[in-house]
Formats: sequence, structure tokens, C-alpha cells
Amino acid sequence: MPPGPGRIRRPRRPAGDGSGVPRPRRPATGWSARIEAATPAGRDRTVDAARAVAMAGVVLGHWLVSALVSDPYRPAALRGASPLAYTPGLSPLTWPLQTLGLFFFAGGFAAARGLPAAGGLRRLGMRVARLTRPVAVLLAVWLPALPLLSAAGGTRQAVWSLVSHPLWFLLVYLMLTAAAPLLRAAVLRWGAWAALPPAGIVALADGFHPPYRLGLVTVPVAWAAPYVLGIALAEGRLRRRAGAVLVPLGVAGGAVLLLWAGYPASAVGVPGAGRSNLDPPSLFTLALAAAQIGVFLLVRPWLARLLRRPARWAPVAVLNLGAMTVYCWHQTALLLVTFAALPFGRPPGLLDAPAGDWPLHRLAWLPAFALVLAGLCAVFHRAGHPRSRPARPGTATRGVMGRSRPGRCADRRVRRGPSR
Repeated sequence: MPPGPGRIRRPRRPAGDGSGVPRPRRPATGWSARIEAATPAGRDRTVDAARAVAMAGVVLGHWLVSALVSDPYRPAALRGASPLAYTPGLSPLTWPLQTLGLFFFAGGFAAARGLPAAGGLRRLGMRVARLTRPVAVLLAVWLPALPLLSAAGGTRQAVWSLVSHPLWFLLVYLMLTAAAPLLRAAVLRWGAWAALPPAGIVALADGFHPPYRLGLVTVPVAWAAPYVLGIALAEGRLRRRAGAVLVPLGVAGGAVLLLWAGYPASAVGVPGAGRSNLDPPSLFTLALAAAQIGVFLLVRPWLARLLRRPARWAPVAVLNLGAMTVYCWHQTALLLVTFAALPFGRPPGLLDAPAGDWPLHRLAWLPAFALVLAGLCAVFHRAGHPRSRPARPGTATRGVMGRSRPGRCADRRVRRGPSR
């Protein structure tokens, strides 16, 4: 039906500059553009996202369950406590925050990617060095400070427990990194099925209840299971369809262990409890890791599309670059905020007993912890990750995410064009 009088239909203006060609997407600018330009084309951003989620889960989990209670008669005397001991109903909240399985899964992927390349063992040694430097800086700061806390009753023990506890998992991570060539060989022979023997050993340890010191032997064995799955993903031996198996297997297995096998409901240790799912890792911990890895495999294609945009990729890249610094210093951030609040009595959610509405008050302190952690990372990241020597003109230098880029002379030749 033609338009009536007074109703002139204008042709739809094409998107762009009027030439009919769609307007191109505005390129990223600023720090996100620099990070995008420095990211290697073959880097798997989805695994970096899994590592970032794992790191965020570990940090938030520690901040939410680590309580320091001030003695009413001696305010400087602090003791450790946990809200899970006062409110067991909060235990299910620990399931999504206990992400160490994803952490070791991403570590196995990274180790396997570095081995086949030229100088793989040398790169593995450099990786171990990058892991140990931030720990050495942390110990250099805290070990001289511990004697100053001796006069405050149980404060020294409580503080050292918070600072040193994450280091045990770094020790296990180093052990698995050193064993990566052997674990990769097992994956190349048996595929993702190589994760079953470590899980079987953990099941036997749970059934026989060995003494505590003997049970500690199973700690690296337990975390070898998700580490091996990460290697299998790097070698193309773990497909997306495996996620449809791991998710129901982990959920159903965890439910059976909780409801009929009597495993603790909390995914982390609770002070005063007779048994822990994390010290040493139990079969429930592996079921939780399997479910989380399965979810990652299922959402991985969507995640890859999401991270193509520089603005979404940049925060993930930054957190990965400072992952070790964040891991080493996040409990120190909690301690510094707690020490600063000592002159003000027992602020709710910080120095009082973790009962009642304590978890809600603790949520209000998270921004303060994050702000102090950002300052600590700004101070100690460079000390834990020293920069390499500047390259000579005309040689390749390493970018932010490991991408090589031309030096000054090469860049000048590109601008001027080829020489005659």
C-alpha cells in the first residue's frame, strides 16, 4: 500500500558513513588495547579465565572464613576462628568458593603447553623460579616480623597460620610442576583416564584413615588428578563432551559422599572439627573439582567468544599476570586491616566472634581488604617478578603476555619501508 499524502517514507540510512559499508567496530584504546596487542595469538584465554576464577574463589573464600577474634581483656591477643564453626548451615557456600581444583587444572594446562616447545625443560625451570620468587619475598617480610608478635599471647600462632597456610598448596604445585613431564607421558599414553589412579589412591586413603602424617602423602596425589586433566586438555585428549560426564559424576558423587558416606559438608577445614575435606584432600574435594572442570568444559566455547573483546580480556590478563602476588599477599591484606582496627575495639565482622550476623558484616569489609591487597601488589609484584634485561636494538623483546615484538631498529625499518 503506497504511503498517503504527507507521509513520505525515507529510505533507511545504512550503518556507517553513508557509503553503504557498515561502520567498523571502534578499536580498543588505552591499557586494554596494549594488553590485547601483547597477547599471543595462540594463547588460550579460556584457561586464563579459569585461573582467574580460581584465584578469586581462593581469595574470597579465605577472606570470608578466616576470622581473628580479639580477647576482650587483652585486645592485642588474637586467636583464629571460623564462622563455619558457629553456623554450620553456611557450609554449602564453600562449595563454589573452594576452587583449588580449577587452579591445579589451569596449572597442568600451562605446564603441558610449555613442554613440547624448544627448551621445554628450561622453560619449566623458569616457571618454577617464577613461582618461588614471590614466596621468598613474602617470607623475607614476615619472618623478621614474627618475633614482634610473640608478646601478644596467641597472636603469633594465629597470624603465622593465616600467612603460611596458602604456602602448603604452592609446595604441592611446585611438586606437580616438576613431575609434569612424567604426567604428560601418562596422558599421551592413556589420555584423560590417567586421572583415575590418583583418585583411586585418595579413595583408599579415605577408607583406611591413615595417620595424619601418612595422609599428607596423598596431598600431591590428590591434586594430581585435576592437574592431569589440565594436561589432557592441552594435549587435545579432553573434549567438551567430557564436561557432560564430569558434571553429573561430580554432583552425584559428592551427594553420595555427603548423604551416605558421612563426609563433612564444608569444602574447607573447620577449627575443632574431627575431619576435613581439605587436609588432606578427600574424595569429596575431587568430586567438587570434577564438577567445576566439567562446567568449564561446557561453557568454554561461549567463554572464548566473550573474551575476544579486549575490554573483557584485559582484567583476566591482569589478574593472571599478578596471580602469584595476589595468592601470596591476600591474607596479609586481611591482617593489615585487622591490625589497623585494634585501637577501635572489636568492630563487627572483623575482631568479634564470627557468630550471628558476622558473615554479613564481613562482606562490608571486603572492599577494604581488596584496596589494601591492590596496594601490596603494586609494591611487591615487581620484587617477586623482576624484569629481564632490556633487549639490544634490533632484537626481540617480550611483551606483556609473552608475545615477541620488534625492537627499535626493526620497527624503524618497517616504518621506512624495505631498504634498497
